[in-house]
Amino acid sequence: MPLLCHAPRRRLVWRALWLLALLLCWLPPVVRALPPSDKSKIPAIRWNEETAGCTFSRGEDGKFHYGLWSGDAGVTLVVDSQELEKVHRRHEPFFSAMVSVRYRGQNALDLGTEHISLEFIRHFGVVETALDPDEFAQKVQDDADSVDHEAAREVKKHPEKKPETEAYVRAFQKDSAELLEFVSKNSLRPTRLQKENPEVSGWVFFSVNDKWISGRKKQEDFILRVPLDGKVFEFPFTLPPKPGDLMLRKRE
Repeated sequence: MPLLCHAPRRRLVWRALWLLALLLCWLPPVVRALPPSDKSKIPAIRWNEETAGCTFSRGEDGKFHYGLWSGDAGVTLVVDSQELEKVHRRHEPFFSAMVSVRYRGQNALDLGTEHISLEFIRHFGVVETALDPDEFAQKVQDDADSVDHEAAREVKKHPEKKPETEAYVRAFQKDSAELLEFVSKNSLRPTRLQKENPEVSGWVFFSVNDKWISGRKKQEDFILRVPLDGKVFEFPFTLPPKPGDLMLRKRE
């Protein structure tokens, strides 16, 4: 009698297990798959004077030209030797550098700009990604409008300061207009490189408003990174340059 009582229960258990196995078989793989324990890192190619494929030259205008080739892609970084000094003299503080990319492959290569970054080594390794040119231009315009409105209020409160206030506004608006034009015409944009269009150049801009990098520093070590062709092209440099850096010769 006890065996007869437990038999239906055993059948129910086996039926439940069978239904569970059937359900697992029908579940999509993404539900049952476990995420990988670690992701493979993107290989980094770093500029070095002694490495083949790396070049360096200094232009008569005081700009440094760093070149780095790997595979079918080459990246050139141009940075003003006085860029760090100029940052703190701008109404809108920012760091700028020109990046050129050349492709000699047979297919096509997509260049994105949103992940280009600049690391400030001496400021706790702060990393800033490139500013979106359109958003940056809009901020410049908004700041110019704010200065204009604030100046109008200041003149109403202190009419005796009108001459110097208007002079400041004119200088600010002039700088803003020139910066807007430059950003609009010369920024590096996402591009597809191929035989018909193998090269692109443009300026990238980085914010310096972080609390760790907004103060004046006599010298700073940087690493500019450009993700491209499944790799990261890295350019370490120092501004102002160390005395030994001025002696580097162009390497072919």
